[in-house]
Amino acid sequence: HLRIFHDDDGKMNRSLMDINNALRDTDGAKGADGGKQEQAGVLAVSQFTLLGDARKGRRPSWGKAAAPDEAKRLYEYFIRKIREQGLVCETGEFQAHMQVSYTNDGPVTILLDSRD
Repeated sequence: HLRIFHDDDGKMNRSLMDINNALRDTDGAKGADGGKQEQAGVLAVSQFTLLGDARKGRRPSWGKAAAPDEAKRLYEYFIRKIREQGLVCETGEFQAHMQVSYTNDGPVTILLDSRD
């Protein structure tokens, strides 16, 4: 999940790029059984609701989310960097209503940040 938010230090999502480097490093590697592993890929779908702040009130606030123009620029930059690393990157349409279905086979990803 790509988190796009106000980031003066330019550190946003560097951990995601590190993960993608690890995916690229395993691309073409031999599996334990000697067979070639599947090529790693990325599905990048923008989702406005990932940065909701639900600490106050009955509805989340998206006050810390990046402005749409900035978010789109960063989303496209992220996709370009993934593809530059040689990974397959499929995308959704930015700011579009989409019905996306996927299976998250592994740990649940939830970002809980209680800092103000």
